[in-house]
Amino acid sequence: MDLELMGKVALVTGGSRGIGRATAGRLVAEGCAVAICGRDPDTLERAVAELRGGGGPVHGVVADVTAPGEVERFVDEAAAALGGLDLLVANVGGTAGGGLLDSTPEDWLRTFDLNLFHAVRAIRAAVPHLERRGGGSVATIASVSGAKPGPKAQYGAAKAGEIFLAGALAWELAPKRIRVNTVSPGSIMFPGGGWERFRSENPERFAEFERREHPWGRLGTPEEVADVVAFVLSPRASWINGAHVPVDGAQGRPTAF
Repeated sequence: MDLELMGKVALVTGGSRGIGRATAGRLVAEGCAVAICGRDPDTLERAVAELRGGGGPVHGVVADVTAPGEVERFVDEAAAALGGLDLLVANVGGTAGGGLLDSTPEDWLRTFDLNLFHAVRAIRAAVPHLERRGGGSVATIASVSGAKPGPKAQYGAAKAGEIFLAGALAWELAPKRIRVNTVSPGSIMFPGGGWERFRSENPERFAEFERREHPWGRLGTPEEVADVVAFVLSPRASWINGAHVPVDGAQGRPTAF
């Protein structure tokens, strides 16, 4: 299927590794010019070099999207470098602190900043650029943890906020011809990711989690998520708006505990 993305300009926050990196790669393969950001200069440089091997324009910006003004700088700099903006993927996420009694108010604020608040700032910064192109499409990367509760509560609550955000902004931004959707991955395995570390440190518990919660007996891959993100962003999904799309292989609880 031709996703009709050829010539579009896309930005992916946290696009140097994991789901963000796979999404950027898929968009390059579909003919997009792509900008990514990341905190580590070396990791970002490698990702940009690899993505440029796909043949399209790729721009990288070192940025911490939780620092004041940084996500806005990324959006504006990337749009200037690539000549505009059509697509935005708010991918950065993460969690801080432990369980309710082992976490601090600062842990909760940090988690919301990494997830929900970063997405809000990225979308707000992107809207003027999208408007200048006659509209566009936004995908936030949430998690099944936003709908299937499990530890840690601060992470699930932030992801539930992202899911709600897409539905609300789909209405608010519709007059500007901007679609907003959420893609929610289940547990995803990739090199250097949290589940790879958990498997190495807790092999028996991981094996039980994989067997118990995954009907296909395995975790998902970043590429499986990226394919869905690309479709949801594309003109071929023009009547999908305000939707929450799980990509989890029918996973049960998103926790190994």
